[in-house]
Amino acid sequence: MYTIIDIETTGNGIKGNRITEIAIFKYDGFQIVDEYTTLVNPECPIPYFITGLTGIDDQMVQHAPTFSEIAQDILNITEGCIFVAHSVNFDYGVIKEEFRQIGIDFTRKKLCTVRLSRKLIPGLASYSLGKLCTAVRIPLTDRHRARGDAHATALLFEKLLGEPEAEAVFKKFLNARSQEATLPPHLPKSVFDTIPPKPGIYYFKNQKGEIIYVGKAINLKKRVLGHFYDKSAKEIQLCSETADIDFKLSGSELVALLMESAEIKRLFPPYNRAQKRTVRQYAIFNYEDRNGIQHLAYNTIKGVPNPLKVFYNQTDCRSYLETLCKEFSLCPRFCHLQQTNAACSHHKITTCEGICRGDEPVAAYNKKVEEAISHLKEGASEIKIIKEKGRTADENAVVLIAEGMYRGYGFIDKDTSIGTLDDIEAFITPQKNTVETESILTAYLLKNSEKIYTTPVT
Repeated sequence: MYTIIDIETTGNGIKGNRITEIAIFKYDGFQIVDEYTTLVNPECPIPYFITGLTGIDDQMVQHAPTFSEIAQDILNITEGCIFVAHSVNFDYGVIKEEFRQIGIDFTRKKLCTVRLSRKLIPGLASYSLGKLCTAVRIPLTDRHRARGDAHATALLFEKLLGEPEAEAVFKKFLNARSQEATLPPHLPKSVFDTIPPKPGIYYFKNQKGEIIYVGKAINLKKRVLGHFYDKSAKEIQLCSETADIDFKLSGSELVALLMESAEIKRLFPPYNRAQKRTVRQYAIFNYEDRNGIQHLAYNTIKGVPNPLKVFYNQTDCRSYLETLCKEFSLCPRFCHLQQTNAACSHHKITTCEGICRGDEPVAAYNKKVEEAISHLKEGASEIKIIKEKGRTADENAVVLIAEGMYRGYGFIDKDTSIGTLDDIEAFITPQKNTVETESILTAYLLKNSEKIYTTPVT
């Protein structure tokens, strides 16, 4: 037994998306045996553009029942039935959320007529309900109203059941282990099957072949599948538009992060927001107090007149300052790692030689601070080469940083001899040094010193 369902909504995202109309046709595999259709009071205003699309306005639903008042009717008619809809994940997700808000867990097996149609009626230019019905000569009246769309979907479903391979396809789609119901309606399973469980970046494309989202992952297949299980409004919309997925292998998470950042800057996909935000910068600086003691401190970049080193989050900035403090036996109090006027008592740093207690001469302490500052400046003039895993067992990935600037990444066969900077640059794909790449590399350098090779610039 099947229930073929369509809903109209307020269009405010899955969790804010309230139902304004619902139509359900109960189908026994041969004919429609029951029907349930009603307007629904969404208990919130209906946007003008939704009224323009559906014709449903606030006045029409003013005296209609609320979802909680019809919930039992929906439970009764769908009980023991397979939930069928065109782009089923949307309708099912909205209805499930409506039930969740009134404390009911709504769970049904489901089938998607978009995915079924792509499998059983391949080769069509579009699988939208309107164009699909035109292509297979199914009458569709009262478009964008729940009953009209649900009735057309029921006729389509009946046609799909009559296709030669229907039994095998339906059985596969209803298999609990099958991913068919999880995949976006326009994405062929054959495309998803080509994605490997390896590090890299991936591109979601719409039906026009336009890239709408770029992401990175340590495990591409697992991460991509995660989008399909995510029921947030943004993810539902992204997946509903996804018709193809491409990918590039990176070998490691670091290179994937750098590749992703470069592609977002190059393509500006509409569903990528993270790297369009302003990044708050922090910096280490020094100053001399009234007693002639040199301090190292950190603050947001706007509050620092002459920054010694810039970071892209407060944690990394503070962590680096702690490292300097330990390495040069500086005082946590005069590095502003603890707020106290007394002697220092930092929980991790115990290398202070007594400047805060008056046991160390000011001149001797200031000399150590100057050495720490020199170390900071020298680091900016070095060439840093990061070696990471390659895309295959026969290669390494390398990332080049010269004079404090990210230059790019590349892949080198393990049996290739590398002796000079020129040798390395021959394999490097040049990249732009941006706020995002500096943030990525700063965090990496702090945690992975064993993978970094340095040499002075010559």
